[in-house]
Amino acid sequence: MTEPPDPAPPGDEARRRLHPLSPLLHGAKSIAVIVAALSWQTLSQVGLERFALVVAVLAVGVVVFSVIGWLNTGYHVVGRELRIQDGLLWRRNRAIPLDRLQAVELRRPLLAQLTGLAELRLEVVGGGKTEAPLAYLTVREAAALRERLLALAGRTPGGPAGPAAGVATDPATEHPVAAPERPLLRVSNRDLLVSQLLTPQAFFLPVGVAFVAMQFVLDGSWTFVGIASTVTAMAGVVLQPIRRVLQDWDFRLARDAGGRLAVHYGLLETRSQIVPLHRVQTIGVTWPLLWRVNGWLHLRLDIAGYAGPQSGDAKGSDRLLPVGDFQAGRELVFQVLPGVDLAALATVAPPRRARWRHPIGLRYLGIGLTSEVFVSRSGMLTRELTLVPYARLQSVRVVQGPVQRLLGLASVYADTAGGRSGVAEDRDLAEAWWLAEQLSVRARAARGPAPLVTSTVPAGPRDTPDAARHP
Repeated sequence: MTEPPDPAPPGDEARRRLHPLSPLLHGAKSIAVIVAALSWQTLSQVGLERFALVVAVLAVGVVVFSVIGWLNTGYHVVGRELRIQDGLLWRRNRAIPLDRLQAVELRRPLLAQLTGLAELRLEVVGGGKTEAPLAYLTVREAAALRERLLALAGRTPGGPAGPAAGVATDPATEHPVAAPERPLLRVSNRDLLVSQLLTPQAFFLPVGVAFVAMQFVLDGSWTFVGIASTVTAMAGVVLQPIRRVLQDWDFRLARDAGGRLAVHYGLLETRSQIVPLHRVQTIGVTWPLLWRVNGWLHLRLDIAGYAGPQSGDAKGSDRLLPVGDFQAGRELVFQVLPGVDLAALATVAPPRRARWRHPIGLRYLGIGLTSEVFVSRSGMLTRELTLVPYARLQSVRVVQGPVQRLLGLASVYADTAGGRSGVAEDRDLAEAWWLAEQLSVRARAARGPAPLVTSTVPAGPRDTPDAARHP
C-alpha cells in the first residue's frame, strides 16, 4: 500500500509518496550491478567470505541511500500539472503540464510482478526520453493514476472540472479508474515464435553452427579464446529474436471506454499502454521476405512525443501488430485510421528514367493519395508501406540531388512529429512540386488554417527515412 500523503496547504492536493517497497526494488537493481562489476576475478582473489562481506556492506549502503531518496520523493496533481519532487543531494521539482501529455505507460518488471507493484512512465510532447517514471505504485493505484492523468490531459481548456466523458470514477475519491476494455485482437504465441524463427538471424544460425563444428573437426583442437568468441557471436545472433519474443509475448489489443487503443504485452516485463488515436502520426506495414510464405505482416505505430530509438530507450514501443495475416492487419488499420482500407491502396511507380538510380527495385517504389492518407511503398526483399494521415503532416520537403537534377527527378518528404516520413522517391520534377502542393493543401484542410512549410533542400547525401510498401 502506498505511503499516506504528506500534509498540504489548504486548496492543494497532498503530496504522495511511492510504495514503501520501492527502495528495496531500486536497491536490488543496484546490488545486481555491483555484484556484476566486482566480477569472478575479485571473488577468486579475496575469497568467498570477504566477497560476501563486501557485497553485504554495499547492499546495506545502497538500501539506506534508496530509503533516504524515497523519503524525499513525492508526487501530486495540482490543477492540470503533475508535480514531482525527488533528489537527495540535488533536489528537483518538476512540473509536467498535462496538456503536453502524449501517453502513459504502465510497466511491471519481473521484481515488480513478484511484489504486486508497477511503475508509470510519461511521454510528453518534445520529450527525448521518458519523463519522470514513478516507480513504484500498486497496480491498482498506478492504473487509477494513469486514467486520471489521461482524463485531465483530454480536457479542453474551457471544459468542466470533472473527469472526461466516458471515464469511470471511484465514488470514494472521485478520481478516474480503469474502465472495462473491449478486446480487439490477441496474437498467438505460437505464431510469434515461428515468426522469429523465420528471421535472417535464426535462418543462418544452423549454417554458422555447422561451419564452427567443421572448423573444430578439421583442426582437432580449440583454444579458450576461440570458444569464448564463438559463443559470444552466437549469443549476439540469437539475442534479438529472443528479446522480441519476450517483449511481445501474450500481445493483446483492446479499445477502452474512451475509444483509445490499449496495448498489453510482455513476459519478463509486462507493459500496458493507452494510446489516444489522435496522437498516431504514421502507420508502417512491413512484409519481411521469409514471412510472406505464411502471408504474415508487421504493423508499427509512430506516436507523437513517444521516446523512440533515438532516445536510447531500447524498449520504446511502436507495436500495433507484431505478426499477423493480412486480414488482421487490414482490420487494425481501419480501427486506427477509419476509412483507410489496406486492400484498396493504389500506388503509382516513378518514371522509367528513374531506373538509372534503381536498376532492380524501381517497380517496388510507388506513392498514392487517398482522401485520408498519403501512401508510399518501397523495398524489394522486405516490403514496406507507410500511411501518413494528412492532419499529422508537419512539413513537406522537396529534395533534389545532383544525379536527380541530371535526370529531372526529385524526392518529396512528408514529415510528421513522430520522427518518420512518408517518402516519394525519384518522381518527375513537375510531379514532385505538384505532390508537395497537394500535401500542403490537404494538410491545411485536415488540420485547419495553420500553414505548412514547403522548401527545397540543398543537394547532398541524405539518409532516406523509413518508407513502406505493399506486396
